Amino acid sequence: MSRQELVTGLFKETFQADPQAVIHAPGRVNLIGEHTDYNGGFVLPAAINFGTDIACSLREDREVHILAADLEKEVISFSLDDIKHDEAHSWSNYVRGVLLSLMKVYPNIKGATLVVSGNVPQGAGLSSSASFEIAILKAFSQLNDLDLDGIKAALMGQEAENEFVGCSCGIMDQLISAMGKKDQAMLLDCESLEIQYTNVPTSLDLVIINSNVKRGLVDSEYNTRRQQCENAAKIMQVDTLRGADLAKLAEFKPQLSELEYKRAHHVITENQRTLDMLDALNAGEFAKVSELMKGSHASMRDDFEITTSQIDYLVEIVDQVIGSQGGVRMTGGGFGGCVVALVPKALTDAVKATINENYFNKTGLQADIFICSAEQGAFA
Repeated sequence: MSRQELVTGLFKETFQADPQAVIHAPGRVNLIGEHTDYNGGFVLPAAINFGTDIACSLREDREVHILAADLEKEVISFSLDDIKHDEAHSWSNYVRGVLLSLMKVYPNIKGATLVVSGNVPQGAGLSSSASFEIAILKAFSQLNDLDLDGIKAALMGQEAENEFVGCSCGIMDQLISAMGKKDQAMLLDCESLEIQYTNVPTSLDLVIINSNVKRGLVDSEYNTRRQQCENAAKIMQVDTLRGADLAKLAEFKPQLSELEYKRAHHVITENQRTLDMLDALNAGEFAKVSELMKGSHASMRDDFEITTSQIDYLVEIVDQVIGSQGGVRMTGGGFGGCVVALVPKALTDAVKATINENYFNKTGLQADIFICSAEQGAFA
């Protein structure tokens, strides 16, 4: 049974009617461009074939009735005219937050009845929350016949997560869920929000490996890194590290602390690698893709210092199998989470086998392996 059939069946069972629409919004993986987003830089994510599905119908009143099929059996209800935090059902705050943002632009929308289900692995850094937000916005937009586009929807999702849910995030996750394209990755300029697309060759599998390393310290370390980047930009007299290059970094090296220098070095070189990756994918130059992803991982390990021994080991054993025919690196905020690999289809089974044979013996952890493809965004 497909996930769309699952939510449709649950909708009929719960509300004794057929849904008017079934919506899908994908999760994402970032191929390259790590910790560049809040520094005004470039990222290169792809939407993936895991996401959020919603069966929904318009109501004639301003009520929202929603069943989160994966989490509980009861329907949660609230009014669009009285949106408050719900501590007992914290997942519903994502819904409440995006609807508050939506109503700043479209105050007169009607309510809806919804059944939601998602299969983005939780806590793996694959953006289950952004997928959920974009799916809700797409559902309300379609049911109310709004002229909402993907960029506006992404900004609403980001605003809801930052201001209502209280979680600091960039714009990438929401934008790729809204605007991804099948078999393509999206280069996003985080300063101008300009986007362009590049092919993800269909000869490669998009393999995501969850290390299952529990991500301790991630918030405090993230904030420290962000502060170090802001300090470095200030010392170099630029608004963000986007405005600096290696020549400027060398010029100001005496005034930067060792850590500020290393953090800025990562961001400046990662931006260049991300732009080079766009060209390498367009040209089908897999040896270049391999070199760029390897360089990104080394920079995260040595300059930004956000990898772990288990993640480094995963990258090493996958690299031994694929060599210069594909690429592999840690993806996401760091201190655990996932590794992303672009793997020739002929080598995917060998990659799975080497992980299953070696990773547990070395680390005592079982890795989860997801074979993905690049998919269409909800508003694309």
